[in-house]
Amino acid sequence: MAGIEALVDALAAERTWVLPAHDRSLANFQGKSVDIDLFSSAVGWNLATADRLLGEKLGAAAREKIRAGVARRVVTPYQDMISGRREKNGWLTVTNNWNAVCLAGATGAVLAQAESRQERAAAVVAAEVYSRHFLAGFTPDGYCSEGLGYWNFGFGHYVMLAELVRQATGGGVDLMARPEVRACAAFGGRIQVIGGVSPAFADCSLGTRPAAPTMWLVNRRFGLGLAEHDALDLAECLDSLAEAMLYVFPSAANGMQPAGARRPEVRDWFAEGGVLICRPAAGSVCRLGAALKGGHNGEHHNHNDVGSYVVVLGDRPVLLDPGRETYTARTFSGRRYESKLLNSYGHPVPVVAGRLQQTGRQARAEVLRTEFTDAADTLELDLRACYAVPELRALTRTFVYSRAGAGGLTVTDRVEFQEPQTFATALVTLGKWKRGGDGAILVTDGPESVRVQVGAGGEALAIQEEEIVEDAPVRPTRLGVSLARPVLTATVTVHITPAAK
Repeated sequence: MAGIEALVDALAAERTWVLPAHDRSLANFQGKSVDIDLFSSAVGWNLATADRLLGEKLGAAAREKIRAGVARRVVTPYQDMISGRREKNGWLTVTNNWNAVCLAGATGAVLAQAESRQERAAAVVAAEVYSRHFLAGFTPDGYCSEGLGYWNFGFGHYVMLAELVRQATGGGVDLMARPEVRACAAFGGRIQVIGGVSPAFADCSLGTRPAAPTMWLVNRRFGLGLAEHDALDLAECLDSLAEAMLYVFPSAANGMQPAGARRPEVRDWFAEGGVLICRPAAGSVCRLGAALKGGHNGEHHNHNDVGSYVVVLGDRPVLLDPGRETYTARTFSGRRYESKLLNSYGHPVPVVAGRLQQTGRQARAEVLRTEFTDAADTLELDLRACYAVPELRALTRTFVYSRAGAGGLTVTDRVEFQEPQTFATALVTLGKWKRGGDGAILVTDGPESVRVQVGAGGEALAIQEEEIVEDAPVRPTRLGVSLARPVLTATVTVHITPAAK
């Protein structure tokens, strides 16, 4: 116990449990305020859980420090917020991951530490009331604009909050039974393309996969038929003590049998989110999958990426969205879109009259047409609203995904100006590239390669390579493809197929 008690001493000595990035005014550090954030709520929940589990095995001094610290830094300010005795922190009513994460931590701390039935009941009622805001951040079809990484974090905590409340009420309050939860729960499976690859849309890291504990629980609860999530390795439930306790001990999912395995769908269309996932038919020779993005530029953890796409071959996103940068003060400031990974420059979308996409909900794609068949999927978007270019009269991007043969994706941009302007598009990859003898571009990432044929109806094209260097885990290569001269109208076609092996 000596190590645990030393950690308790260290945490008790901290001036605040609120992260510096969330306390820019230093109000918490200076003792002027006691707010609750993502970190402090987690610390409070874990310490209260440890105290509940270990009891008298901990020394009396350590137990007192835990209970006093959790009460002062989490339980009391939370109770004061939900009772109206003090101003609420904004996360109680936001529609992003903060809501679910902080609610789970604060509720968990109260339920583990408070002895009063009234206090515990008040925490359950608050969880039931305020958690609706988190669900409102999903589109009705279950799309999570924060990206898969934040679905893991936010929805994963919603699942834990729901299980906390279910256990505390003996099953009387079930936050997972809300009708909108099923669509939110299905996102983790539906957003995957092929080979376990999901697009790194929004502030998501490349290589992110759906969290195994969350997927195991929702797979059983909603009968999703995802065979790969029928069983749970408890070693994957150790992100925190609180999480481990919820999954190691019996939960609502333990008594449920997994549904029979279902064949993967050839597509998932998030109509409200504007995102289309295209997959090969099971058992076919098609090897290529794609994720196609519409939406708007005012989403949670937004990137200016309307019209972006990801091409997956095997288990490699050979052409991709590069995902998030390393978080700094700039990331969440008015300078956010100085980053070439967060603005549209680092995405495979048009540059119109030298301008990148604008930010905000008004910069959105209008879905002009969808056509889905066994052979091919078509998505046509109007991107004109994304660019503050007065001379722009029309700009459409049409995706056609083909399941014929080894598969393919064709991206066609049609642009029209009032007077001649420049126009360009881009390919983004972590792989290597070279020109083939026929002028095609060959992009190779590990064992997988795609062949990219770019045409503009006879207009000359120029290709410029640039390594995008930001404070980020990756340095993708951007292949800028631009028309050699200003045009009144143009059609630029990018045809992508697996390269012959």
